[in-house]
Amino acid sequence: MIVRMSAEERRAAIVEAAIRLFSERGFRGTTTRALADAVGVTEPVLYEHFKSKRDLYCAIIDTKSREGFARAAQELEPYADARDDRGLFTRVGQFVLRSFTADPAYARLLMSVALEDPELGNLFYERQRDARQALAAYIRQRTREGAFKDIDPAVAARAFIGMFAYHGMQGLLYRDNFVKGSVVEGMVDIFLSGIRQHRSRQGTASK
Repeated sequence: MIVRMSAEERRAAIVEAAIRLFSERGFRGTTTRALADAVGVTEPVLYEHFKSKRDLYCAIIDTKSREGFARAAQELEPYADARDDRGLFTRVGQFVLRSFTADPAYARLLMSVALEDPELGNLFYERQRDARQALAAYIRQRTREGAFKDIDPAVAARAFIGMFAYHGMQGLLYRDNFVKGSVVEGMVDIFLSGIRQHRSRQGTASK
């Protein structure tokens, strides 16, 4: 019995195959023939969904970025509403680390394409702007509320995300799994101890 895929299912299958092949062979090293063969379709069918490899890569970035931002927003909203600083930053750190471990093929794809073609690589960087700005906005709000010191929220957000992104890359490239469990919480405590106001000034503003 032949199972026919819907257009949406075939498009999703092409995206998943492209992530795997791009991460293994590089963007330039992956041919449209190889992509079509991996999905079990002809090249003309492939072009019905994506006009070029560039369009396919853009679709991958758009899809993955939207999914990731939606999951993060849903997961972090309760902590932000409760002003649970420690809980929120712990979840952000865990989320950044999971972005490397949950889908290593996609993480390798991002790094390899960024090295091969900086213009294409910049697409992911731009798509992550909303996430960086959202964390900076939270820091800015907590600063106005007196919980954090008067710091540049954009710098603080980048410093925090970069701390975990670095260790995520270490794990992906060198199988270094140092950051896990209580280590994540310890790194969050170190970060918060640097940006929180002294208790004599903040009272009970931050948890």
